[in-house]
Amino acid sequence: MSLLFSPRPIGSVLVANRGEIARRVMRTCARLGIRTIAVYSDADAVAPHVKAADEAIRIGPPPARASYLDIDAILEAAKQAGADAIHPGYGFLSENAGFVKRCEAAGFIFIGPSVKAVEQMSSKIESKRIAEAAGVPTVPGYHGNDQSETTLAREASRIGFPVLIKASAGGGGRGMRRVDRPEDFKVVLAAAKAEAEAAFGDSSILLEKFVLNPRHLEVQLAGDRSGNLVHLFERDCSVQRNNQKLLEEAPAPNLPESVRGKLFDAALKLGRTIGYDSAGTVEFIMDRDSAAPYFLEMNTRLQVEHPVTELITGIDLVEWQLLAAAGETLPLTQEQIRARGHAIEARITAERADLGFQPVTGKLADVSAPHGIRFDNGVETGSEVSLYYDSMLAKLISHGSDRAAALMRLTNGLTELTLLGVPTIQPFLRDASRHQLFAEGKATTRFIEVAFPGGWKPNPEELRTLRAAACVVWAGLDNAEPSAQWINPWHRRSAVRVTSAVRPAIASLNLTDEYGHVDVEVLVGREGITVELEGASINLGRPVVEDGAIKLASPSGHPFLARRDGPIVSITREGLSLSATICLRIEMPREHGHHEKSGNVIEAPLHGVVSQLHVALGDTVEKGAAVLQMEAMKLIHTLRAQVTGRIGQICCNVGDTVPAGAVLIEITPSEVEEKS
Repeated sequence: MSLLFSPRPIGSVLVANRGEIARRVMRTCARLGIRTIAVYSDADAVAPHVKAADEAIRIGPPPARASYLDIDAILEAAKQAGADAIHPGYGFLSENAGFVKRCEAAGFIFIGPSVKAVEQMSSKIESKRIAEAAGVPTVPGYHGNDQSETTLAREASRIGFPVLIKASAGGGGRGMRRVDRPEDFKVVLAAAKAEAEAAFGDSSILLEKFVLNPRHLEVQLAGDRSGNLVHLFERDCSVQRNNQKLLEEAPAPNLPESVRGKLFDAALKLGRTIGYDSAGTVEFIMDRDSAAPYFLEMNTRLQVEHPVTELITGIDLVEWQLLAAAGETLPLTQEQIRARGHAIEARITAERADLGFQPVTGKLADVSAPHGIRFDNGVETGSEVSLYYDSMLAKLISHGSDRAAALMRLTNGLTELTLLGVPTIQPFLRDASRHQLFAEGKATTRFIEVAFPGGWKPNPEELRTLRAAACVVWAGLDNAEPSAQWINPWHRRSAVRVTSAVRPAIASLNLTDEYGHVDVEVLVGREGITVELEGASINLGRPVVEDGAIKLASPSGHPFLARRDGPIVSITREGLSLSATICLRIEMPREHGHHEKSGNVIEAPLHGVVSQLHVALGDTVEKGAAVLQMEAMKLIHTLRAQVTGRIGQICCNVGDTVPAGAVLIEITPSEVEEKS
């Protein structure tokens, strides 16, 4: 349908966002015949969302504060493009009441709720007050105006530890920290406030009693400017890491109808209280063994997990946002909305699940989605994953007639999806979706610590086989370019030997990937290529090249898929991927520096910006003390001393952008000082 003849005509939309949500909004706009305008920073000049739009306008340098959070730049771009409306997506300015006011004052339609609703709900503190006044149960805690450290510490003690510190503005787990002991409160509070300020420009926080084993539930609402308000059922978003969702589904599994009714009633009651007139989500938390959900917050925007609701209802939520913003009424009444089947979404991020979900950067060598499953992506082959923005790359969303069918399609999709070149959490998601707790619909927000005690790690045998396959690709293809030419070991004098007429040529290799380093022996013979590593001998045949991709047969029936760039082989099979740097090995003694043994050197765990130094040259520090703060992918990382000693050298300044592995601070251990 055309919105050109609506009460508030919309013929063109500027999407004030990036990545997969920008592309998602543009798809609906294109279907409705609405012209789209993308905005981009220098880091996103050739990003997929820029290519997807009818027009694209540069708004600034890479840091979000100088581009996607720059209201003046966005409004100027909308004016330049002649846009009728602005869609904020999620994150960035999507829940910024000041942005809504500026859009409307400049004559643009804001595709979202009224400024009043945004103002009331964008502050978690204010939203809790409104919820309490409306008779909606809230989590016990503190949400007062006094933000002094003394008051907050006193209130935390009153509530009782563990407590949860939460940023009042924004969402996505930014500025959220759990504190278990009173003595840790001051440092954790400072980190939470710093992260909230960096992400939302607002350092105010609130405190909540930490529910030890909760389910995270939410209700999708939709309203219009005529006063209509409906719910589109609930979602379960309990599987999380670092307070950010990973697996979401609709409807919530194993949820009593009595609780479902409470959720719908509470969400609609809150929505009617504030006169809600767009798509939004009311979030709740509930102890696993309880039947009493508590209100957490309301997100006055589209949620990352909105596709699961779309798949079970058949409703395009972006279209409903556009209709409401244009002054149209909702197409369906509550009685006409039906839920069909089950849907599950997996958020795929550029993170090392084996290192506590540490964000990573790099270039994607291959992005290929499986058929028959929804894939909302903000990246493509060749995309750069930068340190400036959130680590989410894409979402894989399945739908089935029931939960078992949806789960089977999701696990199959996570097995078949190809993402090469940058580590992602795809193999973790595959294993998580197969875990009995999730399969039975019994996950809580403690799912990861319960399902993977000590943290997730790749299966050793699977990793060994993948490394062996990477070596076969390296050895089986000519070094100059990926073609079907086999290496001749006689042409390589270094680290190659031929031991007899019976034994084939042997190449000794070094392989280094994101999971570590191994020494490898590759035997090239008439029967193919055999790889020996970690005490195992693996024969995988020879690779072939098809349409630029390198394929290698697998005993399990799932082939290996690889890309080769000089000494680097990026390879995947059944959801597990790695990028291995492979070279001929020349045996040399390894040197181990003093800091490797003592932990007296603090290195950057990832590519990021030094945002704060807690120490000065010569300071004495205790083991575990916070010494440095880094910011990367909108997250704050606090680095701590691994030894007790004195700060001997500071190798960075606040504001420096440093690569992963860079030495930042050196500590002279106390025992070394005593000896000297």
